[in-house]
Amino acid sequence: MGKVGEELTEQETAIYDRQIRVWGVDAQRRLSKSHIFVSGLKGTVIEFCKNIVLAGVGSLTLNDDRLVTEELLSANFLVPSDENMTSGKSLAELCCESLKDFNPMVTVSVEKGDLANFDVEFFQKFDAVVISCCSLLTKKSVNAKCRKLPRRVAFYSVECRDSCGEIFVDLQNYSYSKKKNEETIECQLQYPSFEEAIAVPWSSLPKRMSKLYFAMRVLERFEVLEKQNPQDTSGDDLPNVLKLRKELCEAQCINESQIPVPLLQRLLAARVEFPPVCAIIGGVLGQEVIKAISGKGDPLKNFFLFDAMDGKGIIEDISG
Repeated sequence: MGKVGEELTEQETAIYDRQIRVWGVDAQRRLSKSHIFVSGLKGTVIEFCKNIVLAGVGSLTLNDDRLVTEELLSANFLVPSDENMTSGKSLAELCCESLKDFNPMVTVSVEKGDLANFDVEFFQKFDAVVISCCSLLTKKSVNAKCRKLPRRVAFYSVECRDSCGEIFVDLQNYSYSKKKNEETIECQLQYPSFEEAIAVPWSSLPKRMSKLYFAMRVLERFEVLEKQNPQDTSGDDLPNVLKLRKELCEAQCINESQIPVPLLQRLLAARVEFPPVCAIIGGVLGQEVIKAISGKGDPLKNFFLFDAMDGKGIIEDISG
């Protein structure tokens, strides 16, 4: 089917036959030549990694130097159940070994180091960057580094707390095509950065805006003020979080009822992940990355919010 590196090999064509029938050989070729970076290996990201490895990306680079704990295993099916927690291997190293077995045609590797310390040039070799389990400042910083590169690098941040999840997407200036009434239409979308999106005044957002969006912003701000990581907050922080909620709502001119106390309680009490919610959020994230790489289908713009309590997945376009 042509030269290796330009077209799919016979082996790739045979393995990905079903997918090729769905989204075409060109989309699969782009996917097979793509390079993905992932940092923060909690349940949602584990689901995402499994999905894109099975879909046949070119390479996947994992970053998470944490050692295995019972809490980290709550929704992580990649770490063997008989794995000794004193093995000394990082979470990324253990997940890497398992992912290689899912699809031998995908190159899976580990990049050690603190995500916040990777420079702009480091991200140059990737087509998509997916981060989780990091601070607000790190989200802003990594997104800004991706935007400084001469070519477009898709950026995604994903968080899953208790029975809720959030995905943020930044494809910068993104062009794609889709079919409508048997015609191919060229479309273009302009995305804001994460910093630009969350800076949009709350009072200017739709009245029926997802309450989860506001709650996530309150917790992010609280973690910055307290110098905590997302996984460090707990139910004991509720009084101080409610105080901050009041201050932010007054400053942003919205009613505190937009951020219900029971919702904040659930998000703060989240110590163990819910595998079904991880599967949903990880599935959506996988689809979005495949869309961005293949250029097939309408991409999400720019927040996806899910709450298992009502079973709704909501897309919010917050572009200022």
